[in-house]
Amino acid sequence: MATADRPRRPKIGRIPITELAPTTPNGFPGKAFDGEVITFGATVFREGHGVIGADLVLERPDGVSSTVPLVPGTPGTDRFEAAVQIESVGVWQWHVESYADDWASWVHGARLKIAAGVDTEATLLDGAALLDRLATERGSAAATRAAARIRDTDLEPAERLAAVDDTRLVAELEERPLSSLRTVSATQLLDVERTRAGVGAWYEFFPRSEGAKRNPDGSWKSGDFRTAARRLPAVARMGFEVVYLPPIHPIGTTARKGPNNTLTAGPDDPGSPWAIGGPEGGHDAIHPDLGTEDDFRDFVETAKNTGMEVALDFALQCSPDHPWVTEHPEWFTVRADGSIATAENPPKRYQDIYPIQFDTDPEGLVTEVLRVLRHWIALGVRIFRVDNPHTKPLWFWERVIREVRDEHPDIVFLAEAFTRPAMMRALAETGFQQSYSYFTWRNTKEEIEEYFTELSSETSAYLRPNLFVNTPDILSEFLQFGGRAGYKVRAALAATGAPTWGMYSGYELFEDVARPGSEENIDNEKYEYKPRDFALAEAEGASLAPYVTMLNRLRSAHPALRQLRNLTVHGADDGAIVVYSKHLPGRFTRSGRDDTVIVVANVDPHSARETTVHLDLAALGLEPGTAFDVRDVVTGARWTWGTDNYVRLDAFQEPVHLLVVEGPHR
Repeated sequence: MATADRPRRPKIGRIPITELAPTTPNGFPGKAFDGEVITFGATVFREGHGVIGADLVLERPDGVSSTVPLVPGTPGTDRFEAAVQIESVGVWQWHVESYADDWASWVHGARLKIAAGVDTEATLLDGAALLDRLATERGSAAATRAAARIRDTDLEPAERLAAVDDTRLVAELEERPLSSLRTVSATQLLDVERTRAGVGAWYEFFPRSEGAKRNPDGSWKSGDFRTAARRLPAVARMGFEVVYLPPIHPIGTTARKGPNNTLTAGPDDPGSPWAIGGPEGGHDAIHPDLGTEDDFRDFVETAKNTGMEVALDFALQCSPDHPWVTEHPEWFTVRADGSIATAENPPKRYQDIYPIQFDTDPEGLVTEVLRVLRHWIALGVRIFRVDNPHTKPLWFWERVIREVRDEHPDIVFLAEAFTRPAMMRALAETGFQQSYSYFTWRNTKEEIEEYFTELSSETSAYLRPNLFVNTPDILSEFLQFGGRAGYKVRAALAATGAPTWGMYSGYELFEDVARPGSEENIDNEKYEYKPRDFALAEAEGASLAPYVTMLNRLRSAHPALRQLRNLTVHGADDGAIVVYSKHLPGRFTRSGRDDTVIVVANVDPHSARETTVHLDLAALGLEPGTAFDVRDVVTGARWTWGTDNYVRLDAFQEPVHLLVVEGPHR
C-alpha cells in the first residue's frame, strides 16, 4: 500500500501521552457526580533519560480552567496521576500536557557529574544558562543570584552547584517547572451529574400493599398513595434517601397472572404491575385503586418532606389491554398465526405482557416515550428505574436519555439489566446514570473481591453500580439458606461496597422462603397484596431495621463510603473472610481529617472463623509500621491494629466488623 493511501493515525507528539484515564471504551464522556473524587492519569514517557513531567488541565462548565500537577505513580510504569474532587455539575473538559523538565534534568545530571569530576565547567555553565532563561522569562531574582554563584570560578564546583538548593529557587521551580517540548493530549469530556446520580440508599415497596386489608368476604381492599405515605417516615428513619415504586399504572386483565405466577387469576387477584395498561389508560395513567394525580403529587411531596426522593418504575412494555395495542399495532410483533408475541426470558414466559419492537416506527416510539417521561417529570419525578432496558436497542436509550437530560439535567435513570456484561456496560456508557449489578450472585470471598475491584476501578469511569440485596424477582440461594447472619452480611457488603445500594421491602423481616424451583419469594408480591407489620416485628426484635439504620448512619457519617473509586481489597488467611477498605484523604473531607472505614466480613453464614488480616497501610493513608486505633460501629469495641491483625467473626453473633479508623495509636 502506498504511503499516501495508508489510513491516518493519531499523532504521537514530542513527549508521548497515552492511556488517559478516566475514559470510556467507546469514546463517550466519562461520568462523575458532584463531590466525587477521581484519579486522573496518563502514561507519559520519552526517549533517553531526561526528566519529564505532566499537568492535568481541567475546564469547568463555566469555562474557568485550572492546572493540577500530575505526580509519578508506581516506579517503572511511566504513570502520572492526581486525585481531584469534582464539585460543579455540567460537562467538564480535560486534557493532559506533558513536558521536558529542563531544570530537573540538568540538576540530576549535574549532581552526578560534579561528584565524579566529569565535564564540570561546561555542565555548570549549562545550568547558569538555564537560570538566565528563568530570570528572563519570569523575572526571578532567585534565579539571577543562583546563576551568578554558579559562574563564580573562585568557588569549588560543589560550592557553585550548591546554589541550586536555594529555598526560594526550589519553591519557584516546584510550583512551575522550567519546561520545554510541551505536548498536549486529545481533549476528553466528563459529564458531572448531581450527587444523587451516584450516591443514595434505595428502598422499594408496593404502594398497594401498604394499608391493604382483607374484607370479611375474603376480597381485598387495596392500599393507596395515602396509606403508603404513612410508611414513608419509617423508611426515612432507617436512613433511606430514595423510595422506589414499581409501576403504578392500570393493570391488564387479559392473561392476568395469579398468585405465584399461576396462569389463572381469581377475581380479587391484583395482577402484576408490570403488565401495564387497561381501559383506564396506559403509561401516563394511575391505577384507580392507588388514587389520583393529586394523590401522587402529595405522596411525592410527603417523601420530599422526609428527606427522600421518589423513583418511579418505567417499564416499556404493555398488557394486551394497553391502549397502544389498538392505537399502534405497528409497535408490536405479529406472529405467523396472527397473534402478538408475548414476552419471554426462557424458561420464563410472561403471557400477560407484550414486548415492543422498535424498527417499524422508531420516531413515533421516541416521541411517545418522551411525552410519557415528561408527564411524570411534571408530577415531580426525578428518578426512573428502567425495567429490562437490555431488551431495547441501545440507540433508543442514547436518544431518549440525551433528550430528557438536555431539558432536565437532574434526571437520573437506573438500568435494571441483569444480562451479558457487554450490554450492561454499553447501557451505562450510552447514558444510564446507575446500573443493577451481578452483586446478588457474587457470594464467595473470591467472587466478592474480584467484583468489587472491577466495579471500583475497571468500569468506574462510566458504570455506577446500585447494589440491591434483593428484588421482588430475586431471592438468592445465599439468602434462602443464610439465615439472619446471611442477611446482615449481604446488607453490610452492599451498603459499604458502593455509594449506592438498595433493598426491597421484606428484607428487614428475613423473608427467605422461595417458591419451589425458583429464585424468588413464595407468595410473591408481584402477584398479590402483601401487607406487613413492620412495627410488631421490630418490637419483638425480629427485624433487621436497626441494623440497616446503623448501616445508613455509617454511610452518612463517613464520606469515604460515599465514593466509588477508593476501594482497596486487603488480605486474610481464611477463605471465607473478606477484607476491604474505603479511604478518603483529609484534603477531600469537610473536617480536614482522613476518613477510613475497614470492612471485615465472614461470608460463611454458618460458622465462626478465626484468621489473620493483612492490611496495606499505604492504602489507609498510613506509614509502614504504624499502629492505629479502630472502633467497631457494630459492637462499639475498640482495638489497636497494625499491618497484621487477629480476627474472630462468629456468624451466630456478629458476622461483620465495620471498623472506623480513629487515628494513630498514642
